[in-house]
Amino acid sequence: MELLSWNIQCGRGVDGQVDLARIARTIRAFGDPDVICLQEVVRHMPELDDGRGLDQVAELGRLFEGYERLFGAALDRRAESAAARLQYGNLILSRRPVLQAFRHLLPQPAEPGIKHMQRQATEAVIETDPGPLRIVTTHLEFHSAKQRQAQITRLRALHQEIAANERRPAARTAGEPYIAQPRPATSILCGDFNLEPDSAEYRTLAAPFDDETPTLTDAWTALYGDKPHDPTCGLFDSAQWPQGPHCRDYFFITDDLTDRMERVAVDMETDASDHQPILLRLRP
Repeated sequence: MELLSWNIQCGRGVDGQVDLARIARTIRAFGDPDVICLQEVVRHMPELDDGRGLDQVAELGRLFEGYERLFGAALDRRAESAAARLQYGNLILSRRPVLQAFRHLLPQPAEPGIKHMQRQATEAVIETDPGPLRIVTTHLEFHSAKQRQAQITRLRALHQEIAANERRPAARTAGEPYIAQPRPATSILCGDFNLEPDSAEYRTLAAPFDDETPTLTDAWTALYGDKPHDPTCGLFDSAQWPQGPHCRDYFFITDDLTDRMERVAVDMETDASDHQPILLRLRP
């Protein structure tokens, strides 16, 4: 089973061209992902895709026929002259059955004097041969460490709550909307976290919990130990990333998945976005 995560910058490559078909070709050349997690996907926002105002969720759905689409909007705004709403957020494409879906707005504590925006996480519980698996993809705030910390705290609290509900399940019932559905603590959290491996925020995200909640472990470190992370941005776009190549995109997995890992890899050849796609392969 393969999962891919990529901040696609609304399909805009380092050459300045918006090309979703190029995004799809790059993904297929890199792997054969069962689940594709994309950040910075837009609907009807012409200022972000060279005036086209495409529904990128629908377009990516056409490019990945046979995948179920699950979009979570961080921004959802009224358009002045069109019926369609302006949306920006995170997309999960899955060719495995999606048993449940959730969309989580993340904290945005006030921080005057800097620009920042609402952030979001999209969650899918998918069916796999070993059992249900929870996949969450997100894109944390770039400009504010305070907000990133609050968003990490919320993601950890959400994970802890789900684990507690799995250990102590609700009363079973035969009627909707209370029918019990799988939502396991076994999970993968991925995306553009806008933090580097030596940061305090990284250590917070990967810290153990004070109860039986499974730790969220950096898949790269679990597989490769002290080997430095391959860079996931700054390889080709020196205008946006003057600090040069570095890592800010990850897969964090629960401990019960570490023995199933076969590969974590970054595509360091493509310049189809300012970020690089990252791939995780698990044994069945």
